[in-house]
Amino acid sequence: MIYEQSLLIGHSKIRIKSDKEKPIYEAIKEIKRHIRELSVYIKSNPFFQFSLKPLEMDYKAPLIVQRMIEASKTAGVGPMASVAGAIADLGLETLLRMDAKVAVVEDGGEISAFTSNKNILISILTSESTLSGKIGFLVTSKDSPLGIGTSTGKTDRTVSFGEADSVTIVADNAALADAAATAVCNTIVGPNIEKSISEGLEKAKNIKGVRGALIVREGRIGLMGKLPKIIKIKGRA
Repeated sequence: MIYEQSLLIGHSKIRIKSDKEKPIYEAIKEIKRHIRELSVYIKSNPFFQFSLKPLEMDYKAPLIVQRMIEASKTAGVGPMASVAGAIADLGLETLLRMDAKVAVVEDGGEISAFTSNKNILISILTSESTLSGKIGFLVTSKDSPLGIGTSTGKTDRTVSFGEADSVTIVADNAALADAAATAVCNTIVGPNIEKSISEGLEKAKNIKGVRGALIVREGRIGLMGKLPKIIKIKGRA
């Protein structure tokens, strides 16, 4: 049996799944704590929230801030590009400390996942309507743990300078996947669709810790690296 909880914490839209119920509530408590600590840090360091470039590590900062700085520096973007992924990672770590065998934490589409005994299907979302929600990654124990981050240049919900319908990154953790998706999406510009996708894939290849990438733009798809198995989601036309 898989238990699930969804809730809104500030700007974070959290969804947690696990084979054990009690760890979910502990993960929620920990996520709330990390979000509070981040909020306090930002009030004292407002530049952190608005920087579009990597910042130097602050070893006195809360753990979530350090995770964001580390991931964003690896990807070459500002620290807030990794906030949702970092929250997902910290929630997952709580589940695993409490011996969850299946654990998925999502914050607004950024996902941190682990499974030791049951395959997990994670839907791939994109602003390209012919694909969105109709294909997904089948995550196995061999893939675990992993992070999945998605960025798009087609909505105003996030800061992106790219033109991709979606960039989905699979990485060692969700903070890095989140930051890398932003970095890669930012490179996908210009009228030459295929060239822009190739440049995005090359960018992804050069970010340490990125395992693979899936880029969608104007009906064209580019793949790179080692991705979980991609399957069609049943019931979706």
